[in-house]
This record gives sequence, structure tokens and C-alpha cells, in this order.
Amino acid sequence: MSAHSAFGVAPPAEAPAGAAFDDAMLMRYSRHILLPEIDLAGQERICRGKVLIVGMGGLGTPASLYLARSGVGLLTIADGDAVDASNLQRQILYDDDDVGQPKAEVAARVLRKANPDVKVVVCSERLTGSALIDQVALADVVLDCSDNFATRHAINRASVALGKPLVSGAAVRFDAQLAVFDPREAQSPCYACLFPEGGQVVEERCAVTGVFSPLVGVVGALQAAEALKLLAGCGEPSWGRLILFDALALDWRSVRVPRDPVCPVCGGR
Repeated sequence: MSAHSAFGVAPPAEAPAGAAFDDAMLMRYSRHILLPEIDLAGQERICRGKVLIVGMGGLGTPASLYLARSGVGLLTIADGDAVDASNLQRQILYDDDDVGQPKAEVAARVLRKANPDVKVVVCSERLTGSALIDQVALADVVLDCSDNFATRHAINRASVALGKPLVSGAAVRFDAQLAVFDPREAQSPCYACLFPEGGQVVEERCAVTGVFSPLVGVVGALQAAEALKLLAGCGEPSWGRLILFDALALDWRSVRVPRDPVCPVCGGR
């Protein structure tokens, strides 16, 4: 991976082997440590990592659970909604007793129980403006698990401005998409290169069209996987591709997404 000092973001430093780990942590994360692509150094980078998740619905709940159990050091979860009965079909951190309670607060309780080593910061409000900028600035990786274009574009603008990699997911009906945007890489597109603001894109919401419950779990798990790869520094770069999944046909497609040199968001970086 390239050095990213031009964007003010340094790659994660190597930690001394075993410096931060006691026997309990070595056991907890042993199945990661056994992977040569991650090893102890990669797991230590994960445990020092900071991830911001915007949206604690169908995508954010499975993504956050995998990130917490994987040992991400700091999880900031942002959602201004309360749990609704219609969420229970697919949003796996909530149950009937949680209906009416703030999603982020309920999710934080579950995540802290899943892994007490992880610090969970709660934002029980919709992140906008300077609050969004502040939270993106604190993160190493940002997960866009939101459900509307306005929020997606705001997150993208903040990620580009601050040079933070963004993992974007979406799911509706039986169709899903996943993309990684990394402004530290000169040739990486941003979300606006793919879906320009004000473009002729029809916004579909699962509250209107429906969504297949396991589909959001698939996408949320993949978002967690891409975030962990970025933190650990393993695997091939995933930016520059749009991954499309049709759950009815069990069909995966990958589409190349070039950077738009005149993109109003990232074109001048």
C-alpha cells in the first residue's frame, strides 16, 4: 500500500509483537492471528483501529457486531432513529423489548457485551455538518450504512476532504451493492463519481419496496470484512469496483468504476 502523507493520513505503524496482548486476548483473537495475512501485527492494528459506522439498521447492525467481535479498538455508532417493530425482521441487534428505544444506545449495550475490550461511542442523532466532519476526522475507516442519498453524499464529501477510506453498502428488495472508496489513492473514485449529486438516480427505500432479510446481513458482513482488511493492511485494494449481488439468482458481478477527473467532490484533490 502506498504512503498517504500527502493526505495527512499515515499508514498504521507496526506494533511490537505481543506488546499489547495478554493470554486472554491471544485466545480471543487466535483465529485471526493464525492467518498469515493478518498475524499478530495485523490483529494489533485492528485493536488500535477506529471505525465510524453511520446508520445502525440492516447493514450497520451486522457490520458492527463483526467489527466488535474482531476487536476493533474504537467503534463510533451513529443513528438518530428509534427501534421500530418493522426493524426486527433483519436488524439483528434488536428484539421486541427494544422497540421505541434509541437504536444507537441499544446497539452499544449489545456490542459492549459481545466484546468488553472494545470502546463504543454512541451518537444518538443524525450526523450532519461539523459533527459529521468531527467524527470522520477521528476515524481510520468510515462505514456508510445509511439509507438515503443525502446522507451518503455528505459522508462522501467528509471522507474525501479528510482522506479517510469509505466502505459503502446498500440493499433493497433482493439486490445489493458494495464499494470501497479510498481518497488516499490517486486513482480511486469517490461515491460522487459513481452517483453524482443531482443525477438521475431513483432512490429506493426498503420501507416502500421491501428487503430480503439475509441480504442486509451479507452486505453488512462484507462491509466489516473490507474495514478489517483496511485496518490490518491485508488483501488486495478493493477501490475502483462496484460489487453487485442478486440474491434471487445468487449472482455476483463486479463493475469497474473509474475516477471522474472533473468530479466536483474529488476532482480537485
